[in-house]
Amino acid sequence: MLSNHLQNGIETAKMVWSRIPNAEEGDHEHAGLLRKSDGSSVESLEYEVVENHAYWEEQDQRGKLFLVYYVVVKWFFALLIGIGTGLAAVFINLSVENFAGWKFALTFSIIQKSYVAGFIVYVLINLVLVLSSVYIITHFAPAAAGSGIPEIKGYLNGVDIHGVLLFRTLIGKIFGSIGSVGGGLALGKEGPLVHTGACIASLLGQGGSTKYHLSSRWLQIFKSDRDRRDLVTCGCAAGVAAAFRAPVGGVLFALEEVTSWWRSQLMWRVFFTSAIVAVVVRTAMGWCKNGNCGHFGSGGFIIWDISGGQEDYSFEELLPMAIIGVIGGLLGALFNQLTLYISYWRRNHLHKKGNQVKIIEACLVSLITSIISFGLPLLRKCSPCPDSDPDSSLECPRPPGMYGNYVNFYCSKEKEYNDLATIFFNTQDDAIRNLFSAKTIHEFSAQSLLTFLVMFYTLAVVTFGTAVPAGQFIPGIMIGSTYGRLVGMFVVNFYKKLSIEEGTYALLGAASFLGGSMRMTVSLCVIMVEITNNLKLLPLIMLVLLISKAVGDAFNEGLYEEQARLKGIPLLESKPKYQMRKMTAKDACRQRVVSFPRVVKVADIVSILQSNKHNGFPVIDHTRTGETLVIGLMPRSHLLVLLQSKVDFQHSPLPSDPRPGSRPIRHTPSEFVKPASSKGISIEDIHLSSDDLEMYIDLAPFLNPSPYIVPEDMSLTKVYNLFRQLGLRHLFVVPRPSRVIGLITRKDLLIEDSEESDTVELQSTSISASR
Repeated sequence: MLSNHLQNGIETAKMVWSRIPNAEEGDHEHAGLLRKSDGSSVESLEYEVVENHAYWEEQDQRGKLFLVYYVVVKWFFALLIGIGTGLAAVFINLSVENFAGWKFALTFSIIQKSYVAGFIVYVLINLVLVLSSVYIITHFAPAAAGSGIPEIKGYLNGVDIHGVLLFRTLIGKIFGSIGSVGGGLALGKEGPLVHTGACIASLLGQGGSTKYHLSSRWLQIFKSDRDRRDLVTCGCAAGVAAAFRAPVGGVLFALEEVTSWWRSQLMWRVFFTSAIVAVVVRTAMGWCKNGNCGHFGSGGFIIWDISGGQEDYSFEELLPMAIIGVIGGLLGALFNQLTLYISYWRRNHLHKKGNQVKIIEACLVSLITSIISFGLPLLRKCSPCPDSDPDSSLECPRPPGMYGNYVNFYCSKEKEYNDLATIFFNTQDDAIRNLFSAKTIHEFSAQSLLTFLVMFYTLAVVTFGTAVPAGQFIPGIMIGSTYGRLVGMFVVNFYKKLSIEEGTYALLGAASFLGGSMRMTVSLCVIMVEITNNLKLLPLIMLVLLISKAVGDAFNEGLYEEQARLKGIPLLESKPKYQMRKMTAKDACRQRVVSFPRVVKVADIVSILQSNKHNGFPVIDHTRTGETLVIGLMPRSHLLVLLQSKVDFQHSPLPSDPRPGSRPIRHTPSEFVKPASSKGISIEDIHLSSDDLEMYIDLAPFLNPSPYIVPEDMSLTKVYNLFRQLGLRHLFVVPRPSRVIGLITRKDLLIEDSEESDTVELQSTSISASR
């Protein structure tokens, strides 16, 4: 509830070029239930432990053996997430590489006789693949569209978006990625792999999918949002590790980009999951090297070994490298802004016309992409193959779609190649490998690189936001490596040094564009080093990343933050707004507080739940002297469970015995947890008779008796930090207390175990205390 106020109440005007209407503005009617720009609802997750009677009764029944079992199961789930994500990545890459290999092999065999027939076949194959992808998304899994990273980042930030982690979303993400990437669109499969890993982790955490009868009771261990958050974090890291074969980069990506909460125990499990992914991927690649995977061979898993490239760099090269960083920041910020404008227009105008329009749009983008990638190389004159180098493994020419440089396309002579076709009429992985390649000076002309840069940049902007799974890592690397190679060509001609490699500048260009667009630094730096196998370039990558991020930040936010804002996902960023320093907690409380008495009539509960969408209600009791006392917070989900079960209804309006154990608890804490990424129970699903409405419920055993509380005059900056760092959903704002019963310092929190398991020794007081 507070996150909605923070998002809408203190948002200041941006620069003129980044003023895009916020989908959340003006919607203050319902607290706790936020509206996305497509009309669907998002809710906050409940990371706080509700220490009610049911919780303590369950804790009393658990011994040390259960704690050991609990930890072992967590590590076992990390193992399963790594294996599952690794296998999903293998399947996606295997399918994409084979579809692309068959497509280029068939097209190349046909163009030997007729380029017109080859063009028609090439367009039709791409069209069928993209059509299959967009049909899956529009009719089966709408939540699988896009990269999924903004939604997962929102989930780990404390926002639960319906449909994002469902089983059908996982299936749609996998098969939709195969169609969109195999169809040659200007997008990648790396973002969808992050979403895929998160879906696998979430499904394992809740024991599978009950809707499709694919659930297992023995897997249903982690039912709280806190445990699911840890598992989804492991899944995100596993997705990056699988996409780039970069396990350390995956851990840092989860830490830097998507998570809002971190601890050392989670770090170990995330690292273990990423290591398992690396083993699975390496094993699959070793098996495929024997020719068991069709067209899948050296390509597929993105790793571009440039260890044989430029060995060292000179001081005078730092200036053009810094210029690459500036270019990356400018083009990255422009990319973010253009995609934001187009996505806003799509979501608010084009896509509101129905699924048929989404399908037609994706097919038109596929048709345009195929025409450009096939037609532009036809307009380019072929170049003679360079003199063969005995020390080089490069052959000239090669047929399209095959691993290597110097593609022969529409050339009159046998020993010629088409430099534009080498990067355009090729798979994206092989195109990047060609741009990064060393010992290939003058392979590409400046005219071809500039043509490719303009056209592919435009295609990437237009393709982003279509109703297909789409990642932006690979398009970003393609764009950046193109202008990086252009700068490298200038440096080679200017300095006249044989040791300078154009491929090195292509790598720095790729890093600069990703830094300028996504604004990642540490994780992206490690990923680039891991996928290129060249540690010597680490200082240069760090330099261009810092420059590109600084330049991009001067204009707008990162790509994922902009898209999350456009989709109405209320992210709480790591740093509060400056204006919050002059505001207090009371200033953020703009909603009328709706509360319940301790013993409340069922009819009153139903009436309040139907009249508003609050997700938390203070519970009020009265002392013997008539003084009002707030005894806790009652979540909406708990009330719905109590109304549905009816077992706690009572005829008497008097409270039950408050002593623990005096009243049997008929519910376990897991019964009150909403399934991940689903709508859960709504008040419309509950049917009560007239006799039920006259009954009463004592809320004391089920409420949260110790919610977090802040004084009304606390600065909103401190409230923001407390809310975000603890992952809260509700925060009580109360008047200044009249008295203090104690003061806790660091010493008071140092506890020594004594011989008795239920007794602890407080160091500061030396007083034994049991729970």
